[in-house]
Amino acid sequence: MNRYDGMSALVTGAASGIGRAMALRLADEGCAVLCADIDQEGTESTAAEVLEHGGKSAAVVLNVTDSDAVKDALERTVSEFGSIDVLMNNAGVGGGAGWDQTIAVNLSGVYYGLLHGCKMMAERGGGAIVNTASVAGLNGLIGSQGVTAPSDGPGAYTAAKHGVVGLTRQFAVTYGKQNVRVNALCPGYIFTPMTAGMRDREGGQQFLESLHPMGRLGEPEEIASAAAFLASTDASFVTGVALPIDGGYTAR
Repeated sequence: MNRYDGMSALVTGAASGIGRAMALRLADEGCAVLCADIDQEGTESTAAEVLEHGGKSAAVVLNVTDSDAVKDALERTVSEFGSIDVLMNNAGVGGGAGWDQTIAVNLSGVYYGLLHGCKMMAERGGGAIVNTASVAGLNGLIGSQGVTAPSDGPGAYTAAKHGVVGLTRQFAVTYGKQNVRVNALCPGYIFTPMTAGMRDREGGQQFLESLHPMGRLGEPEEIASAAAFLASTDASFVTGVALPIDGGYTAR
């Protein structure tokens, strides 16, 4: 029996990368998935792939910096599939987006998902939320020339991802007795469109690989696998955790 038979999920940032892998993994395990992203073509493509493989899915255009839109997407998951059991609070941007946009998407966007998602799940008997944080939520980032200056893009990214870890713990404590579990993933560098700019620079991929003791970058499916575990009943006594999935990055 699939772990998610009869369940429904909202996945933000589902157009590509980790979010796309999350949507496909949940659907593969029997979950109905509402794919959400600001990229309409990408999120519709992910939903179409789920349908092609026999799963249940739909797509919605979502800007996670809009609190009302996030609430509407959660409500649409219920109206479309009958429940909201899982939220993959995954949408994000790189630090190159600038301070205001990075904080708005990577931190406020996660907060809105928690604010509305936890309340809805608690009212419906429970559920599970997985936030996508980062190794930058646990450590400072190092650039190819040494420690990266906080005034640069990585400062905003690191601040936002540390905030995601804090929100994860706070909402886990707040909603623990209402059967809503909240956890976070802290990926290392992953083969996604977000890291393409860094990987494509001369020596960039080799440098990123050198940061991970396993000597390679991660794959989106590896993050999705951990997300599927944390949101499942296999992790029924796990909440408030910020789980590194980083090839040893944070063990150095």
